Order: sequence, then C-alpha cells, then structure tokens
Amino acid sequence: MNKYIAFDIGGTKIKHSLLLEDGSFIEKGKYNTRRSSLTEFLNDMISVIRTYQEKCNISGVAISMPGFVNIETGYTEDAGAISILNGKNLKKLLEEKIPYNVEVENDGNCVALAEKFSGNAKNCKDFVCITIGTGIGGGIFLNNKIIHGHNYRAGEIGYMLTPGSQVGSEIWSDNGSTSNLIRSYKQHKGLDENEEVEGKFIFQEAENNPEINRVIDDWVKRISYGIFNIAGIFNPEKILIGGGVSANRGLVQQIENHLDQLEEWEYIKVPIETCKHKNNAGMLGALMHFLTRKGIEQKSIKSK
Repeated sequence: MNKYIAFDIGGTKIKHSLLLEDGSFIEKGKYNTRRSSLTEFLNDMISVIRTYQEKCNISGVAISMPGFVNIETGYTEDAGAISILNGKNLKKLLEEKIPYNVEVENDGNCVALAEKFSGNAKNCKDFVCITIGTGIGGGIFLNNKIIHGHNYRAGEIGYMLTPGSQVGSEIWSDNGSTSNLIRSYKQHKGLDENEEVEGKFIFQEAENNPEINRVIDDWVKRISYGIFNIAGIFNPEKILIGGGVSANRGLVQQIENHLDQLEEWEYIKVPIETCKHKNNAGMLGALMHFLTRKGIEQKSIKSK
C-alpha cells in the first residue's frame, strides 16, 4: 500500500506523519513553527520529508494549512498566522526541492474532509467543522460537497464580528481562539505576555480555581456567539468542534449552556459535537484531499 507524508501547519506547532493510503498512521511527530523566515520554514519541512524518504518509498506530500488556499494551483493569497506564506505558493516551493507531488488545502476544510469520510460527520450531508487554535477556522459541507467559495475563502468563519469583544479584537478569531484564552489568562494572573502557557494547563488549573474557571467561561461564551451565527446561516445537521481544546471534557456542555441562555437558540438549535479525529484530523483530511486531487480511490480510513 502506498505511503504518504502529511503536514498540518499551525501557528504554534507543525504536526507531520507518515500514513498509508487507508489513513493508518505509521509514524507521527511535531515541531515548533518558525514563522519569521521563509527559508527556515521550508528547510524544516524539507528536513522532515527527507527523514521519511530515507525510511521508505513516498507517493506524495499532503499539506493542511491556514488561509485562502487555491487548491488548483497551491497559491495562498493570505496564510493567516503564517504570514511568511502570504502571496506564496507552498506547493510550487516544495516541488522545486523534492521529487514528490504536493497538494495543499485549507486546514478547516481538511478537518471537515477527515470527519466526513470516517469521523463524526460520516453520515451527514450538511455540517460545519470549527477549528479552535491560534485562530478560528472552519470547513463547510453542504449537499455532500466541501464549499470553497468563489475565491477559496469560504469557511473563513474566524472573520465574523462577534459581541463581547474588547476594542481591537472584534473578530471571532481574536476573541474566541485559544490564543485569546491564553491572553486572558495571562492578564488575570499578571504574567508577562511572552511567557509560554498552554491551553491544557489553564483547564487543569480551572478545576480547582473558581477565578480561572470564570476566565474560561467568559471565553466559552464568546465561542457560543459564533456558533449561534453559523447555525442560523447554514442550518446544518450538526456542528463539530475541533482543535486541541476540543479534548477538554465538558467544553461542549459549557457551549450549550451559554447557547441555551439565548432566547432565539430554540428556533435554530442544532447538535454540537467534538471532532472524532482531534489532532489527527488535519493530516487525515490533507491525505483525503491529495487522493481526491490525484483521482485515487479512498479506502476506509482509520485513526490510530
């Protein structure tokens, strides 16, 4: 069975893996995203590719990344948190240096592709995936088809204006992302803005600290506003929450508690669940996109 390399490019970390054509993971790893230099960024990816190349024959490289990704050409007009890729073509840049075909897709769309083919949206024709991380992204499936939009900008739900925001952070990516939660936590604790804090530690502290629990609750409230808007616009069968924070138990219930306080929610209410594939979703979806672009029949996907 053919083997593929998949990358999931995030603002903080880049995850990578070696996968079989059926989506089975052979090997996984991750490293810090170096966003200040395009040369360093590319060299890090090429180093990973060459490491896998030394172990086995590779049939292609599949990439999930933020931004407005033209899936036909690989050109990215705006790459979100990875600004060094603004106006660049990652597909072309890599194919000039490696002997493999490369396919690139938006990260929110990749999560939706993974969930559609073997996740919690496998039996859905209409659903929306929300990825919460450095920013907020999304993938929209309508009538059994991923929606890219006229200029490949569909699903950029992080640009929604949402209430309860501070001046300068009116869009959802700024006030409902994990980055915002971490900033709010640092402000509450009086920590230096450059101090490294991971979201999972905030949730752990909140278990025994009511004040930190309130910080999280305020943040979840801001998430609920965006979900309300999505439900009202698309009327999907379900909304799936992805990203690292989705692993926190009780998050969906907290979101639902806030939504239930909105009187109009009863008219547009839809089920809310977490993504099945969690941190693997971007890489699995990138593989599915690659196989589709190359006309390769997609096997039954697994998550290991």
